[in-house]
Amino acid sequence: MIPAVAFLALAAVLFALGVLAFFVKRDLLTQFMAVEVMLNAGNLAFLALAKASLKAEAQAVVIFILTVAAAEAVVGMAIVLLVYRRRKTIRSEDLRGLKG
Repeated sequence: MIPAVAFLALAAVLFALGVLAFFVKRDLLTQFMAVEVMLNAGNLAFLALAKASLKAEAQAVVIFILTVAAAEAVVGMAIVLLVYRRRKTIRSEDLRGLKG
């Protein structure tokens, strides 16, 4: 049986990689995927803590988190598609004019 600490360590590594990818990459699609990796890392940490506490209610919350993440992915991809249609680019440096 794998201990919960291993899952927490994996979640920390995934979250760190997501943060690194978000700040290093310059296109919206890659940044969006990095945010998804960070959300899934948080979900993995929550699931590891639920496994350690042996409570089924916490695992049910994970299902709701996955549902919200799926809805967020759909809305995020729609926004990226709309930005691409209007600006013909998804590079974040080219989208500085979206302020205000």
